[in-house]
Amino acid sequence: MIIALVVLLLLCPCLGLAGWGIYRAADVADSSAPPASTSPVPVEPSDEPTAAPTTAKPSPSEDDDDFAKGDCVVNDGTDDDAELRKVPCGPGTYEILLRIPATSDGDRCETLAPKSTANYVHDNSVDFLDYVLCLKKR
Repeated sequence: MIIALVVLLLLCPCLGLAGWGIYRAADVADSSAPPASTSPVPVEPSDEPTAAPTTAKPSPSEDDDDFAKGDCVVNDGTDDDAELRKVPCGPGTYEILLRIPATSDGDRCETLAPKSTANYVHDNSVDFLDYVLCLKKR
């Protein structure tokens, strides 16, 4: 009886975390669906994203749900260490065509968003928190 109780107490948090992860991944996938639209783009980029993928280190203050399809961004960082910032869409910004959750493969933009001109790869130590943004220069 005690062993069953210990197993149950260990299993419940694990199942809760797994369920949260699945819910989060599904929520991120929904945010990349075609009808979604928001405006998270920076206005004055110091360096613009290139066609080559860039990797940003995750920061505890950043919210992974900040970027969604239809948002516009600018890069306040460098090509090697991009720091995307949401701004109103306009000339010189990058529009997010697609957010691909749970991957760090920037080449997927070529097939899933053929109109993209650049991509941004967010590589997190937890794989299901990785994502790729397929971007198009406006």
